[in-house]
Amino acid sequence: MAGTVLGVGAGVFILALLWVFVLLLCVLLSRASGIARYSVVFVFLGAVLITSVLLLFPRASESPAPEVEVKIVDSFFIGRYVLLALLTAVFLGGLFLVLIQHILEPIYAKPLRSH
Repeated sequence: MAGTVLGVGAGVFILALLWVFVLLLCVLLSRASGIARYSVVFVFLGAVLITSVLLLFPRASESPAPEVEVKIVDSFFIGRYVLLALLTAVFLGGLFLVLIQHILEPIYAKPLRSH
């Protein structure tokens, strides 16, 4: 169901937009005076004609096309493992530096007082 919004295709939105425009035009033309007032009939008949053409000649088939199975391919496979190896090396290096600087820090004896 590609190309649908809320399960409805583009044709429904085209028809709704057409009829909203026609109703707005009919309201505006009904306020006109003289012979322009009777053009509402032609606008309405034109909208009926366009609607019947759009309904009688649909573009898509009634049955949806079978979906093709999508294969997911990881194209960044090697780069991902290189990045993982680099991050592992940095982590182990940082862990080694923490071990040297904080855990194995030498503690020097304090000198004894002599009198």
